[in-house]
Amino acid sequence: MANPMPEAVARLCRRAAPEPDDVLDEMETTARESGFPTIGPDAGAFYRLSARLTAASSVFEFGSGFGYSAYWVAPALPSDGQIVLTEHDPDELDMAREFFARGGYDDRAVFEEGDAIETVERYDGPFDLVLVDNEDDRYVEAFEAVRGKVAPGGIVLADNVLAAGEQFGPDAVLDALDGDEAPATAHHIADYYERVRADPDFETALVPVGEGLLASVRL
Repeated sequence: MANPMPEAVARLCRRAAPEPDDVLDEMETTARESGFPTIGPDAGAFYRLSARLTAASSVFEFGSGFGYSAYWVAPALPSDGQIVLTEHDPDELDMAREFFARGGYDDRAVFEEGDAIETVERYDGPFDLVLVDNEDDRYVEAFEAVRGKVAPGGIVLADNVLAAGEQFGPDAVLDALDGDEAPATAHHIADYYERVRADPDFETALVPVGEGLLASVRL
């Protein structure tokens, strides 16, 4: 299940998204040819819109790969803004550096190799936008690590909350939330649903674009 949305709706989301530049086109080609999962242009457009709605100048991303998601956000940041990309794989991080440099956004990017949750501990924040796309069994841990560093009015966006490739789909998440049998990955996502919805300092809504986003706003 690559995308839980009806194909016509997904196509309309892509048609509504901003036109990608040449670098983003190349990133999409790279992802397609290598089979690397990305959020896609529909969710990418919502990431960028979220940055604009929060007037974001400080962004942190848990799990950046070769920088696709972060690159969608970069044009919405001011020239003195900052987006922190985190990635275990040094080769992917090098790719992200190259893409950002070619796009002219390397002046607002910080590239951190290593564990994202350990990395965020070194930053004080506040962050206007946080992107959660690390290991699904560590989504709750990522939220716990960053929740106190989110600015009032800031947004935490978690990806893959309706589906993740062939691993699970919306029905599996519902089963997990109801305590029924479901894939482990769906139970990890259900744990995240329950954690953010129970937090009195955040208000959360599901955004059904791409493979699903949970948007949690700091009150």
